[in-house]
This record gives sequence, C-alpha cells and structure tokens, in this order.
Amino acid sequence: MTRIIAGTARGARLEVPGAGTRPTSDRVRESLFGALESSDALVGAHVLDLYAGSGALGLESLSRGAADVDLVEHGRAAAAIVRRNAAVVAKAGGLPAARVHQSTVRAYLQRATGPFDLVFTDPPYDLDDDAMTADLVALAPLLSPDAVVVIERARRSTPPDLDAAKLELLRDKTYGDTRIWWAGPAEDEGQPAAESQSR
Repeated sequence: MTRIIAGTARGARLEVPGAGTRPTSDRVRESLFGALESSDALVGAHVLDLYAGSGALGLESLSRGAADVDLVEHGRAAAAIVRRNAAVVAKAGGLPAARVHQSTVRAYLQRATGPFDLVFTDPPYDLDDDAMTADLVALAPLLSPDAVVVIERARRSTPPDLDAAKLELLRDKTYGDTRIWWAGPAEDEGQPAAESQSR
C-alpha cells in the first residue's frame, strides 16, 4: 500500500496499478521530497507528473503545498486509478483535485500551455533513449525559468540528453536500482518563458 507521506493529506492511501507501472518507493519519495522542500520547490508550484502511474509524485506535491497538479497517464485502467487517488487526496487534505489527463505524454505536451515549475517524469524503464529525449525537447518550452525537472530511471540507464532540450543538470543521486536526475532550463537558453494560460 502506498500512502501520502506528509502534508495536509498525510496518510491518505493510494491505489497502485497492478501491472504496467513502476511506483517510486516510499524511501525514494521521502528523500526526493525532503530535497524539494529544502530547495523551496513545492509551495505554490504548478506541477506536472508525466507517466503518472498511481499519481503518487504529483499528489504528494499537492499535499505539501503545490498550487495545482496535472497528472498524465496513458493506460486506461491506470488513469482510472489516478482519478480515484486524486479524489482521495483532495478529500483528505481539503484540497482542489488534481487534473488527470488520459493521454500519451507526447500528445499531452503538444497541447499543453504551461508554464510548469516542477515536473516529474518517471517513464517505464523500457522507454528508449530517443523517446526520452523527444519528451524533454517537447517539455522544455513549457517550463518556467526556474523550473525543476525530476527524471527517474533505472540506475543503468543512459543519462538523459539534457543538452538536446537546453536543460542543465542540477544534481543526480542513485537509490539502489533507481537513479534520479534533477535538471532545469539552461541559463543561456535565451527563450521566453511560457506564458501563463489556462491548463
């Protein structure tokens, strides 16, 4: 059973899809969110959770003070679980419900407007490097200037091609078989931030 670790919805139980997703372990989530809170990256943030699975990462953000959260999950059964989890967290924390989008990541990014301040991308381990790079390139124009992008992959995966998306590495850390990269817009990007519009 996965639970919300902290915040206004602390202890809320989340369903986890039975197959086809790879939930982030509680230990990794706790460490990750401790670092995000210490970096002041959560409160008031507009959050995007790609390959949402159970929605645990985005919903943990909402519980800890994010302004709003968009959860993207392609699988029909998994998306239904994300919707139920979003409702549970909203009720438990007295929060606005996260928005759930049943869509491929690429299709969602092509129609989204942003800007997003915090993005989680936790794709299936078998997502190939070219697809990962294409996701990041499509995501980059939707980021706020100080955005943080958290990329979770297998420890032995090829590091994401941040240069292709004009992102720079902020930090990385390995937890057992999981490796997490933090990235943000490169300082010399020279592109205007995405204009705030209704998502």
